[in-house]
Amino acid sequence: MLTRITGGHLIDPASSVDSIQDLWIRDGVMVAEDPSSLADRTIDASDCLVMAGGIDLHTHIGGGKLTLARLLLQDQLSAPFGGNRESENRFLPAAGVVGQRYLDMGYTTCFEPAVIPCNARAAHAEMADIPGIDTGGYCLLGNDDLLLQLLAEKAPQALINDYVAWMVQATQCIAVKVVNPGGINAFKFNQRSFDVDTPHPNYGVTPATIIRRLCRAVREIGLVHPLHVHCSNLGVPGNIASTRKTIEAADGLPIHLTHVQFHCYGSEGPYKMSSAAAELAELLRSHPQVTVDVGQVMFGQTVTISADSMHQFDNTRFAKPRKSALVDVECEAGCGVVPFRYRRRQFVHSLQWAIGLELFLMIEDPSRVFLTTDHPNGGPFTTYPHLIRLLSDRAFRETALAEIDPEAAAASQLGGISREYTMKEIATMTRSAPAKILGLRDVGRLSEGANADVVIYKNHSNIEKMFAEPAAVLKRGQLVRGVGGDSSHLPPSFTYTADVEFDRDSIGMLAKRYAKNGTFSLHRLAISDDELEATLGSTARKCQTRRGGSA
Repeated sequence: MLTRITGGHLIDPASSVDSIQDLWIRDGVMVAEDPSSLADRTIDASDCLVMAGGIDLHTHIGGGKLTLARLLLQDQLSAPFGGNRESENRFLPAAGVVGQRYLDMGYTTCFEPAVIPCNARAAHAEMADIPGIDTGGYCLLGNDDLLLQLLAEKAPQALINDYVAWMVQATQCIAVKVVNPGGINAFKFNQRSFDVDTPHPNYGVTPATIIRRLCRAVREIGLVHPLHVHCSNLGVPGNIASTRKTIEAADGLPIHLTHVQFHCYGSEGPYKMSSAAAELAELLRSHPQVTVDVGQVMFGQTVTISADSMHQFDNTRFAKPRKSALVDVECEAGCGVVPFRYRRRQFVHSLQWAIGLELFLMIEDPSRVFLTTDHPNGGPFTTYPHLIRLLSDRAFRETALAEIDPEAAAASQLGGISREYTMKEIATMTRSAPAKILGLRDVGRLSEGANADVVIYKNHSNIEKMFAEPAAVLKRGQLVRGVGGDSSHLPPSFTYTADVEFDRDSIGMLAKRYAKNGTFSLHRLAISDDELEATLGSTARKCQTRRGGSA
């Protein structure tokens, strides 16, 4: 089938396109323009912006932590989605609703950033239940006993690389994530605070060592996405010092810092908490190998879910409603679920909101800062259109600033920032840059050979409304939103995974050691392509990697 999208203003930073052009699609793939052909279907995109489907590189949409949250908050959750958007839960939607709401905004690809190896099957099964959305996961390492033992023994880097590569392949993931490096494990030894240079109470390894060795492993096994790091001291005033030391620990290797709004605090002022957004923006200017996503706080009820059981334990005193759940995930990690309500007229919450926006606006390169709310931790992903308006409309942002806690507003630099994001910058941050940093060659662009994941936004003076209600959305060429759209038969989902190699002799030795720490065989973690498709309901889509750390 040949589809022509005509008259639209194409914005495709990956191809340096920012002009009115026609777009041609054949059998779900972008093709070169062919004026001599007669299209089977023509979509009029006059007075519209046309972008590739959105990519969310950090959103919690699969795995045991979500199950725990739903069990804890079942009294607040509505019945499964049945078409009534007013009654559905906003901050913790069921899998089927997640897909519906992402497609509603024009997002077509999303990544779960914390796949614990022993829970990988459940995570993939839940993501496969999200209709119309391609997914992927980041394998969670850095607090498992075997890796900490290897680091304590100063094992050769080649052996660390083999362990990391095998885990990534076994869990069908695309990247590696570390949460509070070593801190989750240290919490199990009754450690209640843990900084980047603090030795582990049992293994003697510091978070800096974990970061350094994992950054190197990720680079050397050829993963495109840098080590994805949830820094030490989440939410602690003064933690900008830990964030700086985390960057230094990477020794100049690429590193991605996630939800940095929660790691960007000073300790000044009457409440001993201040914004360090300007300092982090300067760190990014002087360290070009660093990328970040923000984890923007949005006001209202949500639930925080994190493997960082050390700091979730601290946060239980702030729970609203007053209940929480903490779980020890044996020898791999942990999990903390704490419901939370961000209030507009509360100093700390207001300052967090302002710090996130400062980061977006102070970091000059939109290809190095990514739009996230760390769903659902900072707020639900459904608030993205509102966040985009805050970034793109200074007058609207200043009105919102006037409504927050006045002391927080006075402590922030937000009011003095005139920058407004352009549509090209929004497309870079939410389309082309996520695709590039993840090594995805078939999405995030509108050029020949790419998947026909396309969203058409009707120009509107209210940017929030424009991004919340696209005129049309196509998933691999199938119209799933808009006039004539059919969401009842969505295209099958892909799971993006990395193609890595390792020494099988090393894995045999590691499996024997793993058995001494766990309750089952290391090889039971492995998910084959056949199992992923037949049992878990998704098709693996292998991504090319950079061999030996070369570009």
